[in-house]
Amino acid sequence: MKLSIIIPVYNEIEFLPKIIEAVKKVNLPDIVKEIVIVDDASNDGTGEWIEKYVSQNPDVKFKKHNINMGKGSAIKTAIAIATGDIIVIQDADLEYNPEDYKILLVPILEGKTNVVYGSRNLRKNKSYSYIYYFGNEVLTEITNILYDTHLTDMETCYKMFTKEVVKDMDLCAKRFDFEPEFTAKVIKNGYEICEIPISYSARSREDGKKLTWKDGVKALWTLIKYRFKG
Repeated sequence: MKLSIIIPVYNEIEFLPKIIEAVKKVNLPDIVKEIVIVDDASNDGTGEWIEKYVSQNPDVKFKKHNINMGKGSAIKTAIAIATGDIIVIQDADLEYNPEDYKILLVPILEGKTNVVYGSRNLRKNKSYSYIYYFGNEVLTEITNILYDTHLTDMETCYKMFTKEVVKDMDLCAKRFDFEPEFTAKVIKNGYEICEIPISYSARSREDGKKLTWKDGVKALWTLIKYRFKG
């Protein structure tokens, strides 16, 4: 069994070395880990660091975008070259703890589901800002209304799924609208999303958080669009 950890990166020179080290340290018996990094045209030295790292660690897969195309585009590039039976999305910062792969994998390995979301809201965690929290709550509730689900954290980074789920999925999102598009298409394709409580350590915009209110508006439109699109 192979787990592909896909890491979309944009200007994360401060955190990326630490998150790669954390991913490598996770002990998953009987599972081979494959790290897939896509640099979305960083301009802070991230790309150069990755190239040097990969030259010394050829087991790590790496693709580089020549122009900044957005997180969704980086995820699509990574999915296309991932060879794992199971895929998990890992942000390049330190908000999410790779040790949680162990609990995220359980429902999939037990054959209970093909899609698992790590929910920040099912466990007491360091609070993220009220604006981000409120925006996530609104978008999650709208998801539940539109798609008749009972999710608690639609916007979570930790989305784990079997390769089968995305094999024929036409993903169009370029930026942070990946989250609602992926969620909408997973549900419309008949997959049940299982949520697992995860740990989470929020960072602020001063720390490099890239989401804005415009992304929230686009996420809302994406949810509505795919609900009524044939």
